Amino acid sequence: MTTTLFTLLFILFLGLEAIVRLWLSSRQIRHVSQHRNAVPAEFSEKISLRSHQRAADYTIERMKLGMGEWIFDAMILISFTLLGGLHLLDAFLQTQISGDMWRQLALLAAIGIITGLLHLPFSLWRQFKLEAKYGFNRMTFKLFISDTIKGIIVSLILGLPLMAAILWLMAEAGNAWWLWAWALWVGFNVLILYLYPTFIAPLFNKFTPLDNPELAERINKLASRCGFTLNGLFVMDGSKRSAHGNAYFTGFGKSRRIVFFDTLLNKLNGPEIEAVLAHELGHFKHKHIIKRMAISFFVALVFFALLGYVKNTIWFYEGLGAPPALMHSNDALALILFFMAVPVFTFLLSPLASWFSRKDEFQADQYASEQTEAQSLVSALVKLYDDNAATLTPDPIHSAFYDSHPPASVRIQHLLTGSKA
Repeated sequence: MTTTLFTLLFILFLGLEAIVRLWLSSRQIRHVSQHRNAVPAEFSEKISLRSHQRAADYTIERMKLGMGEWIFDAMILISFTLLGGLHLLDAFLQTQISGDMWRQLALLAAIGIITGLLHLPFSLWRQFKLEAKYGFNRMTFKLFISDTIKGIIVSLILGLPLMAAILWLMAEAGNAWWLWAWALWVGFNVLILYLYPTFIAPLFNKFTPLDNPELAERINKLASRCGFTLNGLFVMDGSKRSAHGNAYFTGFGKSRRIVFFDTLLNKLNGPEIEAVLAHELGHFKHKHIIKRMAISFFVALVFFALLGYVKNTIWFYEGLGAPPALMHSNDALALILFFMAVPVFTFLLSPLASWFSRKDEFQADQYASEQTEAQSLVSALVKLYDDNAATLTPDPIHSAFYDSHPPASVRIQHLLTGSKA
C-alpha cells in the first residue's frame, strides 16, 4: 500500500458513501411525499389522514436535517484529515505539552470537544426547532445544558482512564498490545452494563418503582412464565425531555430491570404494555442481546488487530493527511485517524447489520404473539407509530439499507398471519 493509493481509496469510499446516502435520502423524501395524502388501507381505520400527513412531514424534515448534518460531518472529516487539521492540532499540542501521555490525552479530548461544539447547532435545532414543531420537545434549555455538562463529566470520568490505559498498552505491551487493549475494552463494556442502571442513568433521569399493582402483577406473571428474573419495575420521567414513549430492559445478570417511560404508560393499556414487554423478552429468549454482544466483540477484535497493523505504517498517517511525528508518540493520532476512517470504509456494510436486526425483530414479534395476544401487540404498535409520527410508507430500498425494524405494514402483516421471517 502506498500513501497515494490509500488516499485515493479513502476519497473513493467517501465519495461512494456520499452518493449512496444522498440517493437513499432523496428516495425516502420522494416516496414519503408521494404517499402523503393517503393512509395505507390497513391503517385507515386507526390512523387519521392528518396524523399520517404529520408523520410524513416530520420524516421529511428529519431526512433533510440529516442530509445537511452528514454533509457537514463530511466537511469536518476532510478538514481534519486530508486538509491537515488534525496534523496542525497535534503539532500545536507538541509545543504546549511536554509529557507524551498528557499530550495524547489532550489531543483526544480536544477532538471530542471540537466535534461536540461543531455539532451543537444541529443538536439545538433538532431539539428546540424540529422536535418542538411537532410537539415532541419537553426539554428546557436549562435541562439541555445540564444534560450536556453531566454527559461531559461522565465521559471524562469513564473515558479518560480507559484511553490512558489503551495508550499505555500501545506503548508498553509490545506487538500484542492490541489483544490486551481489546480485552480491556470488552471488560469496560461489561462493566458499563452493570453500572448504567444504578449509577449512570439516575444522573439524568428520576426512576421510581411502578405504582400500578395490576400492571405489575401482569408483568411479573409474564416474566415468570417466560423464565425471566427481574430486579424491579421502574418508571422513568421521560416526559421531562420528550413526548416520545418507550420501554426497555437494562442491566445485566441480577441487575436486570424493566423501565417504562411515563409517557408510554399514558398511551397503552395493560394488555398492550404486556405485549410490548413480551417482544422485549423475546430478544432475551432468543439470546439476541448475547449474540449481538458477541458479534460486536468479535468485530472489535478484528478492528483492534487492524489498528495494530496500520499504526506502524507510514502510508496510513500520510494517506489521511497527518504525517507521524518523529520525536513523539503517535498512538493517539493513530486512534483518532482509525476511528475517523473506519466508518467510511464500512458504510456499505450497513444493510447487512440492518438485515440481521430486522430478522431478530421478527423473531421477537413471533415470541410475543406466542406469550400474549398478537392483536394486542399490533394495537400497541399502531398507537406508537401514530404517537411517535413514524412514517407508515418508507421507501423500500431506504428501509432495507438503514432500518433496524421492519416497515410497519410488513411487521403487522407478519403478526396477523403468523408468518416467520
